[in-house]
Amino acid sequence: MSFRIVYTSVFILCPSSVCAGWLGLRLLSRKKRKSEVGEVDKQLDILAIGTAVGSILLYSTVKGELQSKLDGGHDSRVNCVRWHQDSCCLYSCSDDKHIVEWNTQTCKVKCKWKGDNSSVTCLCISPDGKMLLSAGRTIKLWDLETKEVYRHFTGHATSVSSLMFTTVKPMNESKPFDGITGLYFLSGAIHDRLLSVWQIRSDRKEKNAVMSFSVTEEPTFVDLTVSEVKEEPVKLAVVCRDGQLHLFEHILNGYCKKPLTSNCTVQIATPGNDGDSTPKPVPILAAAFCKDKQSLLLVYGNTLQPILEKVSLNTSESHICLVRDMQKVLSLKTDAAVTKVKTPVVNSDTKVLVPGIPGHSTAVKTPASGKEKKKNKRKPGETEESIEERLGALDIDVSKVKTPGGLPQTDSFAVLLVQGLESNDAEILNKVLNTRKENIVKNTVARMPIHAVIPLLHEVRKYLQYCLVLPYNASLMVRWLKSVFTLHASYLSTLPDLIPQLGMLYQLMESRVKTLQKLSRLHGRLFILVTQVTSQAVQDVPEVNQTAKLVYEDGKCCMLSVAQLLNLHDSLHLMAVHYAPVLIYQCTVCT
Repeated sequence: MSFRIVYTSVFILCPSSVCAGWLGLRLLSRKKRKSEVGEVDKQLDILAIGTAVGSILLYSTVKGELQSKLDGGHDSRVNCVRWHQDSCCLYSCSDDKHIVEWNTQTCKVKCKWKGDNSSVTCLCISPDGKMLLSAGRTIKLWDLETKEVYRHFTGHATSVSSLMFTTVKPMNESKPFDGITGLYFLSGAIHDRLLSVWQIRSDRKEKNAVMSFSVTEEPTFVDLTVSEVKEEPVKLAVVCRDGQLHLFEHILNGYCKKPLTSNCTVQIATPGNDGDSTPKPVPILAAAFCKDKQSLLLVYGNTLQPILEKVSLNTSESHICLVRDMQKVLSLKTDAAVTKVKTPVVNSDTKVLVPGIPGHSTAVKTPASGKEKKKNKRKPGETEESIEERLGALDIDVSKVKTPGGLPQTDSFAVLLVQGLESNDAEILNKVLNTRKENIVKNTVARMPIHAVIPLLHEVRKYLQYCLVLPYNASLMVRWLKSVFTLHASYLSTLPDLIPQLGMLYQLMESRVKTLQKLSRLHGRLFILVTQVTSQAVQDVPEVNQTAKLVYEDGKCCMLSVAQLLNLHDSLHLMAVHYAPVLIYQCTVCT
């Protein structure tokens, strides 16, 4: 497949595009009058493009030019645009917390209202066109006629990034259908590895998601096939940030406690060069179901030069790896109608000046031809290794692997933790859980899969309850608990049986907290006793004799001679130095 039209703005200072919404033929369900036929034909090929400054561009794919521009609705970045079944209406949401309904024929705002207390990130219109789903941190279902909230849905810890309805009719066909009650819809959030499924009910009890789908990394693109009858399963294609595609197939029928795992995982890799190099993974950027609901349209490679391919997969296999030679695909000639850029022909003798020292030049490296092959030369007389020796070389001891700083890496800790939880190996668990570095604990919890969160909490509870570790290591278990509750709070909040799962841990923490006040009082009393014992251990200072060694009375010292006074002065000085007595001098006449 190749691109037929490439849109590039002619304005240098044009704001960047952040979202897009396509208006296709499938949106037109009702018949139009003759007077509306011309207007409808103009609307069939419109692509709405939201920008970072709040404006929306309407681009005609048939004419290959910009048709109109919608201004005055938003003051900040446009996060999502959605076309209504009525082709002249467009809905948009922005970081300015508002939702705008546009009339694309007049290019004016039809209605504007506040959608959330924070930025509104996603929109989705109901199958009958009477309701609108909006999402920021919480999901709201709006009545488009009255612009009032019909239902609230809460359960995501971060901003919602995707919203879409999974059914067009309720599964319970016995009750009358009002167009919205009984339908299911799907939601995904940023940094969340769970896709939640909600059901719109009439009793206003939508507190938790009815089920969830678990993936390996944060979803970047989601597509599904809508279930039209009760027996038809919903097919879900989820592309994650790690470049893998997960395929799910499930019949929506009430609650499901455990998160559902994918039926099939798809990866793309290069074949390698003649077996000398290992295959390299090729990231999958997006995937969408075709009209037959069996084949998929894959987009892989890089965002600057993506490759589109239609494939039919056998979902009965749990893992599929597609081998694609990226060099051959990218070496295909570009259509001259798409680009007018001419690449100059460069030979091996040409030298190109590069920035830096004047006069410095470097030769242009020509790509190596595919005919050159690297051969492993074996020395004469050397024998080939046996299969047993090769398998022995592959047996790597973890303790012998040297890493920077002498410590295992975070990814190996996550793998060891999962292995220890699955095999219930006390030695591995002791080695991982007794880690003292808080940074390694956080990274390990962030890298561990979702299904290992609850077993880890149970294991930490056992360590705290049955004293499997030393008493002073209890603080290490608290670090693991803190990291799990911080990084996986969104997943734990979606579990309907969270209270029974964490009941023992909660009771253990409550029993520890109840003794805190008594221990604080005991600590204070012991501190007073230790202080008193320490003060008594200090030797007592000997008491000083307070009796005066010499008393002078008024009227008697005046009869002494000068020599006697000098001798008396010297004796008093010696007594003051050696004995340090308290002298009482009562003479007020002599000077």
